[in-house]
Amino acid sequence: MDILNKYLQQVIEIEISGKKTHIGILLDIGSDVLVIFNGIDYIYVSNMHIQKVKQNVDEEITLEDKSNVHINDQISLRKVLTSAKGMFSEIFVTGQQSIHGYITSILNDYFVFYSPVYKTMYIPFRHLKWLIPYHDNQTPYSLEKEMLPVNPSALNVSRTLDIQIKKLIGQIVVIDLASTTDKIGQLKKIQGSYLELATARQDTVYVNLHHVQTIHFQ
Repeated sequence: MDILNKYLQQVIEIEISGKKTHIGILLDIGSDVLVIFNGIDYIYVSNMHIQKVKQNVDEEITLEDKSNVHINDQISLRKVLTSAKGMFSEIFVTGQQSIHGYITSILNDYFVFYSPVYKTMYIPFRHLKWLIPYHDNQTPYSLEKEMLPVNPSALNVSRTLDIQIKKLIGQIVVIDLASTTDKIGQLKKIQGSYLELATARQDTVYVNLHHVQTIHFQ
């Protein structure tokens, strides 16, 4: 990431997979993540999904404290998620809107995220595009903190996503926030890298686990 060092403390524009764009002051360059400040929020962007970076001379963004601007090869996406565990956050994975809630567990190849809307979600690291921590006085949807469970799921979590998903066999699951109607159904079985779903009208659909961006259940 040394090629981006010249943009530290400068306003940049980042184009991300899915034709999404973030503009902000580049604060930190890690091994697989960039940190920018857009004037309101700190945004942690996964390098895996960055398609283009360029300087933006049109936006004026003020950063009061520039002492934290540096190159930190030690920062990584996993460390960012670990630091954000239990904190209210906005994440973006798939579709047209962000997901709001908090991280409850971090495993080998995925993390567990609790959303007041979608409940318990399993999200592979490789599909996370960005994370935005909430401000201290914010809660998702203005909910009282007491309404958000500390341990939302009683299901024991496995170290890898494929093993964890096997525990959902027989349940109704929603894949990729139901981006298409055939990504909602009863999980019948897992064979190799494919999930077998039975849709509402009893059609059989096979979904490649490697392309599952989110999976949740009620």
